[in-house]
Amino acid sequence: VQLVEYGGGSVQAGESLRLGCEVSDSTYMSYFLAWFRQSPGKEREGVALIDSDGFVSYANSVKGRFAISKDNAKRTVFLQMTRLKSEDTAMYYCAADPRGGRKLESVSDFGYWGQGTQVTVSS
Repeated sequence: VQLVEYGGGSVQAGESLRLGCEVSDSTYMSYFLAWFRQSPGKEREGVALIDSDGFVSYANSVKGRFAISKDNAKRTVFLQMTRLKSEDTAMYYCAADPRGGRKLESVSDFGYWGQGTQVTVSS
């Protein structure tokens, strides 16, 4: 599985960004797909997850501000980020795994990762 993220950049606090992650094969769109992020000196943390049925879950820190979605025809999973805060600054990674029951709380639940895209929010 190859995952390629795009859409990162530098924005001001309060602005929006949409990240995309293109998956190499449409078969993998039925996998658990998720976004994680990691800031310097911090552990990687789960941000949002979408399963094969479209069920979504979010970290408490982004609920109401971020939205995960997927477009099977485009083989892409998106992360729409609104009302960005300086604490959202991080490298954002796309992750995938075919096994059931994956959880955002567990980085090790996901076997496939993209290379990351940087998001920087200035206050």
